[in-house]
Amino acid sequence: MSLISFVSFLSFVLCIQGLPLQRRTTFSGHGTYYYNVGLGSCGTANQDNLNVAALSPDLMKSGEYCGKSIKVTSNGKSVMATVADTCDSCGKTDVDLSVAAFRQIANLDLGRVPVQWKFT
Repeated sequence: MSLISFVSFLSFVLCIQGLPLQRRTTFSGHGTYYYNVGLGSCGTANQDNLNVAALSPDLMKSGEYCGKSIKVTSNGKSVMATVADTCDSCGKTDVDLSVAAFRQIANLDLGRVPVQWKFT
């Protein structure tokens, strides 16, 4: 291995290690939706027509993910949403979406769908 290749590889490894674990993880859980998004725990007022998401108290305890983007995928369909609230009834890796966001991955009649999601 040449010195340049080794240095490039080492730089890549160090960059990856510097990312928080959550930024490198794809979570699996359930996706649900909620009406009347309103004022979220992040302190911003949101509307049902915006792509916003609420995460579990386990992830939102310090508010560090407020305003972060996540990509939520279910059954081959994906949506980008902004973390804006806490979902007190969610399991650790579940995500509660605004109506606008949920509609992009599933029919509202389903109410709850399996999802994979990650921070972007």
